[in-house]
Order: sequence, then structure tokens, then C-alpha cells
Amino acid sequence: MKTSIWALALATLAATPALAEYPEKPIEIIVGYSAGGGTDVMARTVGKFLEEALGGASVVVKNEPGAGGQIGFTHVAAAKPDGYTLGTFNMPAALALTYDRAADYDAKSFTYLANFVEDPNTIVVSKSSGYDTLEALIEDSRANPGAVTMGLSSLGGNDHFAALMMAKSANSEFTLVPFKGAALARTAMIGGHVAAGTMALSQTVGFEDQLKVLAVLSDERSPFAPDVPTAKERGFDVEMSSLRGVVAPVGLEPAVADKLLSALAAVNANPEFQKMMAEQGNPMNYIAGADFAAIAETQSEVARTIWETTPWK
Repeated sequence: MKTSIWALALATLAATPALAEYPEKPIEIIVGYSAGGGTDVMARTVGKFLEEALGGASVVVKNEPGAGGQIGFTHVAAAKPDGYTLGTFNMPAALALTYDRAADYDAKSFTYLANFVEDPNTIVVSKSSGYDTLEALIEDSRANPGAVTMGLSSLGGNDHFAALMMAKSANSEFTLVPFKGAALARTAMIGGHVAAGTMALSQTVGFEDQLKVLAVLSDERSPFAPDVPTAKERGFDVEMSSLRGVVAPVGLEPAVADKLLSALAAVNANPEFQKMMAEQGNPMNYIAGADFAAIAETQSEVARTIWETTPWK
């Protein structure tokens, strides 16, 4: 009898996945952008502390740039949901891509683990522009519809959406001028080639002598710019930001998901992690699990509405 009981126990153990042992091999974090950018830096910082939170696991960041991040997002969506392939997720960009082109993923293709960064958009001008307040810029855009040019890093992302939402809220009209990246848009603003622009707050850091941030597009002032009012304070109900977090493929094993959620919560709570993120200029907003998934659904709906009313391609 004892022999049969032991045999049954051993057989059961052999047939049960050793989820308690996860991770048993290196975990990859796929980044859909080039090394050195903001998303890549966040991924490497999270990965460093995730190794510690998982008890000495190996976490490897793999860059797969191209198609505005679509290559990386697609890789993660199609991967086996075993916890060994994670990916960075950028909103609204990742979801906007599913409307302006054919995509093999949508908002429901992922297990949403944790968002770490919420970098609010700003309305920004050159110090020599003559605009001292958001109200002055809006007044000019109303008096001369289309005459005020607004520089953007690209179409179909948070900058583009921020400009459209600002114009709608202010009942004004801007002429949008997209560039190939935030650096070129910023240079155009500084040089006076566009009247104003919108970009993430972190992208204005270090340019305080050349740029003036008129408003932050968030629900409260940023600790990185406490003296800058929000658009809401000025009477314009506009919120837009760049969110960066970590996802896995949809269908992730519940036990693995729980272990990752617990580990990522520990990463977020680590004072050294928070210090490093602050030094990098990353405005943090930790949102995990179902709350992160709900934001993705909302962002997808925002992108869909804008695409249907003002398609950018």
C-alpha cells in the first residue's frame, strides 16, 4: 500500500508543471525600439531590479526596432505565454498602430503586468516666441485659425493626439507639423520654425534656457515641473501622456502572472529603483494588472475615435 501511495505521489509530481520553480531559464524583455532610448533605458532598469526580485533570475533585454515599435509588440503578442517572453508596451503608440495599418495584435493580445512611467505631454514654446501663457497662445490660434504651427515628433502618437485634443478643447485651430522624432521637433521650436509644440515633459528637461513650458497635460502638476500649471488649471480639460510598462502575451499562466506581479510590485517599491528612475527623468506612475489593462482599453478607444474622425494616413 505504501509503495503504491508513493508511486502515485511521484507520478503526480512528474506530471505537474513546476510553476514554483519559475523562472528556470532567462527571461527576455522585448523592446520595440533602439538601444539607448527612453523605453530601452526603462526596460534595462526594470530588468536589473526584476532579477533581484525574482531571487537571482536572469533577465535579458532584446531590442527589435522597426515599424514604430510594431515588430517588438507583434513578437510579444505571438510568443508562448509561459513568462519567459515579456515586452515593453508604449501607449498610445502601440495601440494607434493597430488602426493606421494591418497589425497582428490589438489591445486584447496581452497580459498587462505593470506600467511604470507616465510622461505627460506639454504645450511648449521657444523662450523667444513672445508667448508667456497658454491663454496667449490659444487666443492667437483663435484669432488666426491655422496660423499657429504646432510641432510634433510624429503622427499617430501622444504628441499628435495631444495637439488635436488641445485644439478641440480650446475651440481653436493649429497647423500640425510632424517631424521624424522629438529631437527634430524640439530643434524646430527652439529655432522658431514652428510657433509651438507638444512633447513629453521629460523631453524638455535640459532645455530650460531655450524652451518655456506653458502647460502640462495631466490631472495634476508634475514634481519635475511644480511651477508649471496644468491645462486643466487654465480651463482646458485635456490629459495626454506617454505610458511605458511591461506586458506578456495573453493567456499567461495564472501562477506565473502572480509571481511576476508580485516581483514587479517589489521592483516599484525598491527605493534604489525609484531613485534611479528619478535620475533618468522618468515620471513614475505604477499601475498594475487589471487597472493597467483598463487603461489600455481606454487608450485604444481614444486612438480609434481620433482615427475615425481625423485619420493621420
